[in-house]
Amino acid sequence: MDAAPTSLDLLPAPTAGRVWVAFSGGRDSTVLLHRLAADIAIRARGLGALHVHHGLMDEADAWAEHCAQVCRTLDVPLRIARVRVDRQGEGPEAAARTARHAAFVETMADGDILATAHHRDDQAETFLFRALRASGPDGLAAMRPWRTFGPGWLWRPLLETPRGNLQAYARAHGLAWIEDPSNAHTDLDRNFLRHEVLPLLARRWPHAAAAFARSAALNADTADLLARHDARLLAAAATADPAALRIDPLRASDPAQRARILRRWIDTLSLSPLPAEGVAQIEAHLLDARADAQASFAWQDAVVRRWRDLLHAERLRPALTEDWQATWDGSAPCTLPDGGRLSLEGASSGFDVPLTLTARHGGERITLPGRTHTHALKDVLQSLGVPPWERRQLPLLWRQDALWAAGDLVLSADGDAWLRAQGARLAWHRG
Repeated sequence: MDAAPTSLDLLPAPTAGRVWVAFSGGRDSTVLLHRLAADIAIRARGLGALHVHHGLMDEADAWAEHCAQVCRTLDVPLRIARVRVDRQGEGPEAAARTARHAAFVETMADGDILATAHHRDDQAETFLFRALRASGPDGLAAMRPWRTFGPGWLWRPLLETPRGNLQAYARAHGLAWIEDPSNAHTDLDRNFLRHEVLPLLARRWPHAAAAFARSAALNADTADLLARHDARLLAAAATADPAALRIDPLRASDPAQRARILRRWIDTLSLSPLPAEGVAQIEAHLLDARADAQASFAWQDAVVRRWRDLLHAERLRPALTEDWQATWDGSAPCTLPDGGRLSLEGASSGFDVPLTLTARHGGERITLPGRTHTHALKDVLQSLGVPPWERRQLPLLWRQDALWAAGDLVLSADGDAWLRAQGARLAWHRG
């Protein structure tokens, strides 16, 4: 940081994309927007501001107008996203954050950068908050200066800057900002740390915030080293299907390594984080289960299952009900009851005769390409290694009374011939 309070150094941006400032109108985001607006290089790549209107406070409209006025003064384009905060299953802070992040992602284009005004004192709060949750190195690494986010990047250029320096900058430049009264409510955990705990620690240890931020950086270094080791172990257990892991290499690792591999695997699939209970359940009931036992552990919207010599992970999806039936002409994708869809790709038009879609009932038979007799669909799916739960979600396509295809996994002789003649393919997208 420069000695003069009229200037703030920035941590480097992750890439050269367009920059959007997450602009609440508070002091910190006002300082960041003002600083970036004065940067010729940032303006050249494209600079904009995003304000999320949550509608939770009576002052929300006035805050949005304040942000608009600031952006007009700085000649920075502003987008205001009005969101509905759904509190089901989450506290008010988490629900607002979820809605805010969704609005940011929706606005960003590929390669864009979202800049937030998190600073060193925020980092100290995050470190303490994670420590109180008994986090390991990954959690204690707290916030990173930049990371992938939505279609682009999240950038925290002020992460090494103390809160006091932002205050000095704001005063030196005569900036005006919004004071959100909820920031003073110490019934919220982060506010309690900010207003009660950290000031008390600072009276005894003046550099406490800097020390916590430094500890976060050291944990980030440790987490990065562990992540590289995790990646090698995960690769050793990987299969051609990213959602499946081989069990034998997992057993070869010790329990601590296995826990990290499992969490990293779930993270790569963009599923809800695997809880500690999930790791324990996988250790106790899945790794040593019989290959045909179909043992599983479900949490939130995800599930891990054991089948044969593999662990499978996916979002929880309901099986198709036995009475489900639909007609599909192939001209547009067909949405399935479980959120998946069927599409006919590469064809100039739909099917010459509409197909009937049903769930499996058992006993279906299909004539495979190059064959003249029928095979039991159950045997075909088993020979292909299709897991039992996926068979229950598999849509069947019928041409009159003949089974034409089972999702995109099994084609009949007639289905295969028709698709080849059309230069098309059938695609079953899971929900």
